[in-house]
Amino acid sequence: MVELKRALDAKGHCLLEMPTGTGKTITLLSLITSYRLARPDSPPIKLLYCTRTVHEMEKTLDELKLLHDYQLRHLGDQAKILAVGLSSRKNLCLNNKVLAVENRDSVDAACRKRTASWVRESAVKNPNVELCDYFEKYEKAAENALLRPGVYTLEDLMEFGKKQGWCPYFLARRMFQFANVIVCSYQYLLDPKVAGIISKEFQKESVVVFDEGHNIDNVCIEALSVSVKKVTLEGANRNLTKISHKIDRCKATDAGRLRDEYNRTDQFLANPALPHDILEEAVPGNIRRAEHFVHVLHRLLQFLRGRMDAENVEKESPVSFVSSLNSQAGIEQKTLKFCYDRLRSLMLTLEIAESDEFLPIQSVCNLATLVGTYARGFSIIIEPYDERMPHIPDPILQLSCHDASLAIKPVFDRFQSVVITSGTLTPIDLYPRLLGFSPVVSRSFEMSTTRDCICPMIVTQGSDQLPVSSKFDMRSDPGVVRNYGKLLLEMVSIVPDGVVCFFVSYSHMDNIIATWYETGILEKISQHKLVFVEEQDVEKTRHAMDNYRRACDCGRGAVFFSVARGKVAEGIDFHCHHGRLAIMFGIPFQYTLSNVNFVLLQKQRQAAQCVGRVIRSKSDYAMIIFADKRYSRHDKRSKLRGWVLKHLRAAHMNLSTDMAIHIAKDFLRKMAQPYDKAGSMGGKKTLLTQEDLDKMAETGVEDMICSM
Repeated sequence: MVELKRALDAKGHCLLEMPTGTGKTITLLSLITSYRLARPDSPPIKLLYCTRTVHEMEKTLDELKLLHDYQLRHLGDQAKILAVGLSSRKNLCLNNKVLAVENRDSVDAACRKRTASWVRESAVKNPNVELCDYFEKYEKAAENALLRPGVYTLEDLMEFGKKQGWCPYFLARRMFQFANVIVCSYQYLLDPKVAGIISKEFQKESVVVFDEGHNIDNVCIEALSVSVKKVTLEGANRNLTKISHKIDRCKATDAGRLRDEYNRTDQFLANPALPHDILEEAVPGNIRRAEHFVHVLHRLLQFLRGRMDAENVEKESPVSFVSSLNSQAGIEQKTLKFCYDRLRSLMLTLEIAESDEFLPIQSVCNLATLVGTYARGFSIIIEPYDERMPHIPDPILQLSCHDASLAIKPVFDRFQSVVITSGTLTPIDLYPRLLGFSPVVSRSFEMSTTRDCICPMIVTQGSDQLPVSSKFDMRSDPGVVRNYGKLLLEMVSIVPDGVVCFFVSYSHMDNIIATWYETGILEKISQHKLVFVEEQDVEKTRHAMDNYRRACDCGRGAVFFSVARGKVAEGIDFHCHHGRLAIMFGIPFQYTLSNVNFVLLQKQRQAAQCVGRVIRSKSDYAMIIFADKRYSRHDKRSKLRGWVLKHLRAAHMNLSTDMAIHIAKDFLRKMAQPYDKAGSMGGKKTLLTQEDLDKMAETGVEDMICSM
């Protein structure tokens, strides 16, 4: 809190690393909301709290709700705030017919087909046009469709929407401009295609928090990377044909609408997520007219088809790519910059709802805008086939971003204070270089516990003394797979409640589980605990996680198989009896041949994030097993997080399965003994009593912390 306040006072950005489970979220929420209350005469400070997953969003709002109730009890009405979560239609829709479609893009399309202005206008003349009752009642309420002050989770919004008959999605979209706190995903600030929704509504004095920001560089890169396949180009060509027919009909029936659109094209470029120099330019005349713009896109598609007919892997810079495009198709760089927004303007004019049908042409225009905007930090890579199936022609053109700072620079420039926090930011000095900013505060804090309640171990070999590793030449070795299975089988027989296992990839997990099933190991494991598996489908994984927790709560115990970099590893907590043991089978893969130290850092960062899901408080306890012989090497082990290394003893660094079992039994026996939860370790207090808090209020927070 002290370091965060220093950053806010300095009106600058900061990096704060706190080990997982030590209260980052409530610390940030408490200090920032209190900072606002302490300065009633200053410009109002709004908080944009960004999370990676919907689960993290709900968890943040739940904590904020508890904090808000506390502030209301002690401070009265002056502490009132409005806080809402902003998520996709799929997570906030009440219309069963819309939710019945397959995926999120289809949900968005089904919603737009019922709520677009021209659809609602046509419904006046044609009663067979299907509308959404929730949206209609929300529109009818007009200015009265408001939320009272309070903290609203997504579930709260859904319940409120059912009660009032209003659409929760559009209600949340409207209320965020009045809200003091907005909790949303990273994409609302980092993806240029949607970032304008929030950025234009919030003033510079706002505070932005990126929670679990250890992978923020990857999110930035993904937001500015695009892949186009032959099937994408075919779909885009069909889209243009449909758009051309719409233009012809519009000319015949309502030519004035196209003239109005021609005159207002500049209005669609006020996107604060784009670099400022683009916003100051005018839309080129050769794409202002609808038919001219479609003709330009046809030439672009023809050029891309030719470029994808490569026999070998090719790589070139955006400058070279744009130069070839100009010489062969006559399309200038300035024209490319405005393709995506120009397409959205045209689709709105032609009353074409954005849907998954038009994703191909949107992807092509997104690629065009990015390659026309950025001259550095990108590469165009053309692959004629998938390396896993080289005999099948399947060309793909990728615009790959290499510079994470490009996506986040508008955020740093627009907002006064940006806070990036996580339990795994070490080495913390790397992030300013990756993201291109100068933090006023950059601090890493150690974990303090009420007792020696973390037991990390490095298992390098099985009971048969054969080494274990996920290294390429060993990952499918029957002996390695068998020893991994025996390690887990022995552990589930002695560890109570929940056990979480992390594999390096989905394919690696599937292969190992299949082998365990064939050899009977999986059946023996299930005799001790129920087995659940993470899937790439979010809903199925959520259902499996609910049943896993239920099995732990009822005393049956369970094992959860998950994947590094998956949904579970990035945001699901296994607190207390839900996670008494975390096993990392191998070292997470990195699909790159770039800087060796950076790749190693990425791997260990992901490994630490996985195992950190089981320690969620000072009094919690758990064991952590790194099952790979490479962890015993100093260069690999030294990249683990400080809170892991702090508890890693020399005698626990090169273990066999038998030795690990012996250590685990001893650790569990010790954890079963009673202890003083408010006590201290090494003469240093680890939990604050009410007396300590009162003393802080009298003597000053910083003096009290220093004295402890």
